[in-house]
Amino acid sequence: MRCASITVTFHPDPALVLSQLRALPDDWLRLVVDNGTSDDEWTFIELAVANFPGVEVLRLGANLGLATAQNCGMEYLAARGNCTHVLLLDQDSEPLPGSANALADAHTVLVESGYPVGAVGPLLRDPVSGVQHGFHRVVGWRWARVIPVDGAPVSCECLNGSGTFMALDLALSLGGMDEGLFIDHVDTDWSFRLLASGHRLYGVPEASFLHRMGDRTTRLWMFGWRVWPVRSPHRHRYLFRNAVLLLRRSHVPCIWKAWAIVKLGLTAVVFALAGPQRLAQLSNMVAGVRDGVLGRSGAL
Repeated sequence: MRCASITVTFHPDPALVLSQLRALPDDWLRLVVDNGTSDDEWTFIELAVANFPGVEVLRLGANLGLATAQNCGMEYLAARGNCTHVLLLDQDSEPLPGSANALADAHTVLVESGYPVGAVGPLLRDPVSGVQHGFHRVVGWRWARVIPVDGAPVSCECLNGSGTFMALDLALSLGGMDEGLFIDHVDTDWSFRLLASGHRLYGVPEASFLHRMGDRTTRLWMFGWRVWPVRSPHRHRYLFRNAVLLLRRSHVPCIWKAWAIVKLGLTAVVFALAGPQRLAQLSNMVAGVRDGVLGRSGAL
């Protein structure tokens, strides 16, 4: 197994990028795919990684979207010819010590045990709120989160894109990420496509990543105190549009569709009552639903 990581950046914090690269194993190739960061900003990234071994950079020159950047990164690694497995990362994720290798080891053990592995992923924890995000599983009629503290890999229904570890040839054979989604729910669609192809997904409790959910978080009372991610109005338009697009796809499980409709409704209520930029938030959510119903895809 020869491993590489792909970090997609867009106006990144150089300190976070450097911290992430340092947290990855020294013998991994670390590929940074930049999605249109300005030359002035990029200077700081160059300074951060200039003397960092095992790091390569692919600049796309424009913001082509998360899915396109991930696909470009995987095609770059395939052309390089010496990588068999890939770890996908957002710019604001950081593997805790040993976690990247724990994913690779779990993938190897599962494959050698005869399981049809599509991908494995870590537990995610928001470093700001401290919330553990767990793994998504279907429990009865519910789309639920389970948060095992240790033990064997857990079969699950969906993995967060940042932290997804998989075989490169499998990813490419299935056509890579859906570039029409641009950002948000790219990982959701990918998880369901892996499942529809006969593969399985596993969460690895021994692997833990710090991962920032949203621009920031807020606490609110909803049958108990809950932490809710705060996103920009424009980002909510993507989120709502892509959720509606997924509702129309046959490979997406019905139970996720029901959960997604409820989640979209709750999100609208939360930002109507307590969120910042309420009018802009709600108008972008409505626009996103309209875009999804009309089947619009790509950059907005």
